[in-house]
Amino acid sequence: MTITVIILTKNEERHIARALASVAGLATRFYVIDSGSTDRTLEIAREAGAVVLENAWLNHATQFNWALEQLPPETEWVLRLDADEYLEPELAEEIGGRLHKLGPRILGVYVPRRMAFLGRRIRHGGVFPVWVLRLFRYGEGRCENRWMDEHIFVEGETEQFGAGELIDDNHNSLTWWTQKHNAYASREVVDLLNLERRFMPHETVANLRGGRQVGVKRWMKEQVYARLPGGARALFYFLFRYVLRLGFLDGREGAAFHVLQGFWYRYLVDAKMHELRLYMRRNDVDAVTAIRDVLGINVKNQIQ
Repeated sequence: MTITVIILTKNEERHIARALASVAGLATRFYVIDSGSTDRTLEIAREAGAVVLENAWLNHATQFNWALEQLPPETEWVLRLDADEYLEPELAEEIGGRLHKLGPRILGVYVPRRMAFLGRRIRHGGVFPVWVLRLFRYGEGRCENRWMDEHIFVEGETEQFGAGELIDDNHNSLTWWTQKHNAYASREVVDLLNLERRFMPHETVANLRGGRQVGVKRWMKEQVYARLPGGARALFYFLFRYVLRLGFLDGREGAAFHVLQGFWYRYLVDAKMHELRLYMRRNDVDAVTAIRDVLGINVKNQIQ
């Protein structure tokens, strides 16, 4: 079985070589889809043998689905890998040894993903590993049409590989991380508001029946968490992770992660949602206009 890796990039010179090296003995082709890098990302990718394509950025989902359209028809399996991620050798070996044994009814493969924060792997808080579908048969999978927390989905049977993990270990500074998550918060507000008002198509992997972790977590987020009081739910979630699920055992680096990602980020989303609703009410405008004026995001291209 041949595997084609897709990596989306913008200024990833710190990470791209590591990502490509982790799948060098596994993949047949590497596609790096760039959206305006000004560092050595493209040079490093080409030196590693990747096919480099450039495309203007709208959001992760549209960029990845565009990348799928660029692949040659003989492509068999596709592996989605973020530039700051890498496969542990055990997982790469398992993929290489088991993929060709899968029957034709298996359309996708879930792998465990874990994050490292400030160099420390997060092992508590009930967050990781999270099982994500990252490997799928070409033509059978695509990315959800969402602005944030998008996942690959297939309509068919799937398998799990878990001999090793997919590690997300970003080496940029906390200043970069908080700026990135400020932008993430705006994008998540778009999805949350769309969940209420349906001003653009809503796709979701939410599913209680399949028993898959990602489907259950999305259902809980959309059907339970989204209906809790804004602001308070961020505090409840943090306490659940940090106290009840023992997040405090992750040490100083873990404390920073759970506070920033489990509380600060979630509270920022709620604050931006409140700001957006105030703007809509005070200026008597619709959601699409408010998102453009307040968040600086144009969602018209997503409306069909």
